[in-house]
Amino acid sequence: MRLVLDDEQRAFTDSLESMLTGADTPSVVREWSRGEHGSGRALWSRLAAAGVFALAAPEEYDGVGVRPVELALAFTALGRHVVPGPLVETIAAAVLLPTPDLVKRLVSGETLATVAYGGPYALDGDAADLCLVLTPDGLHAATGHGPVRPSLDPARRLTTLTPGALLTSEPPLAKALLLARLTTAAQALGVGLALLDQTVRYVRQRTQFGVPVGSFQAVKHQLAAAKTALEFARPLVLAAAVTLDPADVAAAKVTAGEAAYATARTALQLHGAIGYTAEYDLSLWLTKARTLRTAWGSPEECRDTVLSAGDPHC
Repeated sequence: MRLVLDDEQRAFTDSLESMLTGADTPSVVREWSRGEHGSGRALWSRLAAAGVFALAAPEEYDGVGVRPVELALAFTALGRHVVPGPLVETIAAAVLLPTPDLVKRLVSGETLATVAYGGPYALDGDAADLCLVLTPDGLHAATGHGPVRPSLDPARRLTTLTPGALLTSEPPLAKALLLARLTTAAQALGVGLALLDQTVRYVRQRTQFGVPVGSFQAVKHQLAAAKTALEFARPLVLAAAVTLDPADVAAAKVTAGEAAYATARTALQLHGAIGYTAEYDLSLWLTKARTLRTAWGSPEECRDTVLSAGDPHC
């Protein structure tokens, strides 16, 4: 499989990176963590205008057709810039919803959606305009959300949802789960790449014994291990976007999640005491790496999916 981006994909990625670089996303994240959604909603509208959410909807729903590769590229950039909000959940909702009007509102950025899957908690139910609950009997609209509960990542605000009206008894759950896992994997990859870049810059500037600590062999080895893990995950994410095979997506999810988490541990260690402070922006990526590792499928669940695909008797 030859994974080479075409000119249109590179232009899309470059424009998204340029927009996010100028968006001061750390400030947006901190406001979002306090329950102040104004700047986050403004950024959300810009993402919608750039076509991010259109990548998960058919043309008749104002989308551009489901484009998994472009979704993976977009969510890598979103992870790199630690953009807050129910991004993956909105993509999943665009697949799950049977109502064209609601999907069009998601594509335009007018509506944020969140989904409770595999438990009562949903991400950012206090900010979402549309709250959905997946149960064994189908997809439900939520009657409201419970109080905000703390999360390891302050920007991932958890709320409980209560199932209400049944929207459809046969939602395309398998397809939604594939895209949710793929975009979560891409987001984790972006987080890991950002953590590595920040750490490399830091060890080049910080000195000890009169030389940059990045010149120490032990530090080089740790950074090389982190880069190797991330560069191994990158083609897996793109390949999974091409095949959309459940085992490939699960493999990409667990590999990218573990690589980002390992890079976060390395970044924390090499930054020293400053890395532990919530006031330092590095913490925004550290906590995101930890939570994305288990979002939409824990490492154990993803490994089971891969093993089951490899052995018909599993």
